[in-house]
Amino acid sequence: MLSASDAAEVAVHHVTEMTGRSAEGVVGVERSDDGWKVTVEVVETQRIPDSADILATYDVEVDADGELVSYRRVGRYLRGQVERK
Repeated sequence: MLSASDAAEVAVHHVTEMTGRSAEGVVGVERSDDGWKVTVEVVETQRIPDSADILATYDVEVDADGELVSYRRVGRYLRGQVERK
């Protein structure tokens, strides 16, 4: 079974390959029954100034061998946007 850090690295690789966009970082990792669910933050659109960049989060599932099971975009937002609860 992959470690959490290995799963995160593999998920970033899969998202960047599938979307053609650069990953900003990993914002969540959770073990699942047969692998890992990783949330990756991606730069969707770069703007000047970079505070106007559009970012997105993707949920990525990888199995115990690091193979991609699924991925989907779950949100988009401006870099400077603060989450409200």
